[in-house]
Amino acid sequence: MSDDADIPETIRTYLRLRGLEPSARASRRRRRRTDDEENQPFTPGRDARGIGDVIADLTKQAGWDSQLAREDLVLQWESVAGEETARHASPVALSDGLLTVQCDSTAWAKNLQLMRGAIITELMRRFPDAGVENVRFIGPDVPSWKWGPRAVPGRGPRDTYG
Repeated sequence: MSDDADIPETIRTYLRLRGLEPSARASRRRRRRTDDEENQPFTPGRDARGIGDVIADLTKQAGWDSQLAREDLVLQWESVAGEETARHASPVALSDGLLTVQCDSTAWAKNLQLMRGAIITELMRRFPDAGVENVRFIGPDVPSWKWGPRAVPGRGPRDTYG
């Protein structure tokens, strides 16, 4: 009976509910286990971490950083290029460090070609993991007169389409 007196009532109740026999030896063993360094509060590595830090670690370990940076680049294109420019030009491809941007007209493509240095600098500053090394601006996608069932050899119509 003296063994039962050493065990607090809460632990005895817990052990009875779990179907275990309360004994002083079991509580001593339990006390020794709580003295492990890894279970002590205020030891290194025990600080609470935010969900953002946990997700950042997960994406880094899984190797998703570059893919997520590329997707962020496309989603935030308006903030990088500007509102007016984003209405007339949008990124269409990113491969081997080359970002391809399709413009509404050849005039927009030429003006953005002149601003290429500033745009590349801004992309590298905001999205270093995306791997953008160069930007190519192309005009509108025009129909080709060279292929099809009724194609005629020769130069075809002379129109600028833009």
